[in-house]
Parts: sequence; structure tokens; C-alpha cells
Amino acid sequence: MISTREAYSLALLELGKENPNVVVVDADLSVSTGTHKFAKAFPERFFDVGCAEQNMVGVAAGLAIAGKTVFVSTYSMFLMRAWEQIRNTVAFDNLNVKFICTHSGLTNAADGSSHQCLEDIAIMRVIPNMKVVVPSDDIETEYYVSHTTGPCYIRLGREPTPRNSMGCRSEWRYGKDCVIYATGTMVHIALKAQRELEKEGICVTVVNVQAIKPLYTSMIYHWFNECHKAISIEEHSVIGGLGSAIAELGIPVKIIGTQDCFGESGTYEELLNKHGLTVDNIVKTAKEMCK
Repeated sequence: MISTREAYSLALLELGKENPNVVVVDADLSVSTGTHKFAKAFPERFFDVGCAEQNMVGVAAGLAIAGKTVFVSTYSMFLMRAWEQIRNTVAFDNLNVKFICTHSGLTNAADGSSHQCLEDIAIMRVIPNMKVVVPSDDIETEYYVSHTTGPCYIRLGREPTPRNSMGCRSEWRYGKDCVIYATGTMVHIALKAQRELEKEGICVTVVNVQAIKPLYTSMIYHWFNECHKAISIEEHSVIGGLGSAIAELGIPVKIIGTQDCFGESGTYEELLNKHGLTVDNIVKTAKEMCK
């Protein structure tokens, strides 16, 4: 088990070795985001702008216009300060800038609500040209960091995440009673819930939705048509995230997420329990739907 931010750190270092055109811009958080390894190996290609996220995005845009492959990193919460620059400079001009942001959702539990980000998927997916990706483990993180071109927002967590044994596969387990669409940190929770439900004779399909924009709509429709009952779970507000994207397709879905509220301090597990992002809550919801 390693965190997706650690997987990013290792993948970025390898990309730096392979491609001299790769540059990194950070906002005084390189140890936390993992970009410090790249900075140590390639100091001439690393730019720390300090706590100035709007300037960070402007610098990244300039580097991209100059032909560089640009990675921008900070906490997910702090990147939201620069939304205007992301929209008007990077996305409007369709620049090759990748926003790889860590400590998303509730994973930065100990630092409290000011450092937790439960709105970022909604905020970023509304921007034209912007891709939004939420890897569930280190394998997916490495793949999307290496293969996605900008503008894109890749949402990473602070806490270690179990490796999903089949890598970037989307459909994990099959059952026709219900489909669970899960993303990021919630994929392994959904897989645990699937096993618990199976013990009670309820067979569900778990779909790992890595890309929230563009959404793999044919896969989403296929599994709803197979099961006719749908649950989504995400470490994000129920407004504007994965569940909302599925509902926008006309699919009736029970959305499990945070209920239009801010986070708070506590351990990561305490916060997941408080907001119902648990195996027990998925099992309860699926049993109610499948009565």
C-alpha cells in the first residue's frame, strides 16, 4: 500500500529521466506533493513559486506556450484559488498543463476543513477542455500521469491506498442485482462491500470510474441496463461530482458522498465514518434498493 501522491512522485521522476522537456511548477509544497524528488534530480527544470497559486498557473502557461510539458502540483484545496487563471489561460488556450493535485477529499483529515477539498471535481469538470481523472491506486496513477495530456486535473490522495490487482481495468466484479460506480479512494471500499453483499445473496457489479471527464458513457449505460439499480460513491460532495455526472446522463442513481458540507478535523477513518463513506453504508444502501 502506497498513496497515490507517492506513486505520482515516482512516476514523475521516471518521466523526468525519459523526457528532458518535462518541467514542474510547485507552490512551496514539494515535500508534501512529492515533487521534491524531481526537484533534487532536475533542479534546472523545477520552479517553486512559493504560496502564489495564481502566479503558479501563469508560469505554467508560459512554459507550455514555450513547448514544455508542464506538471503543476499543490494541494487540491489550494489550487482552487487559481480557478480563473486555469480557465482563462490554460483551458481557454488548450495548453499542455497537467494539474496533479494531492491531499484531496478528506484524506488531509488532520489539517481540518481549510485543507480538505470536497468540491474540486465539480469546479474542474465544468471548465471546457479540462479532463478530470481520479486514480484509485498507484498503478492507475502512474498510467494517467504518464499518458494524459493537458489541460487535465488528476486528483490524488494523502493516505495509502490498497492496490487494485488488475490495474486500470474498469469493471471489477459482476452481478445483476445492482451496479456500484466508485472512483478514487472509494473503489476498494466498494469492492469490500461487494464481498459482504455476496454473502447475503446480493450480487453487484463494481465499476471503477477513473475518468470523470470525459465520462465513459457507454460503460455507464451498459451496466445500468444490466442491473437497473445504481449507486455511486465518491470522497466528494454529492453535488457536481461523479454521481452528478451519472445523473446527467438520465440514470437514476443513489449518490453516496459528503452532504453539501465542509470537512472537519479528526482521523481519516473517523471522517469517512461520519460521512457514510463506508462498507456498512454501501451494504445498507444496496440492500434497501434490492428488496
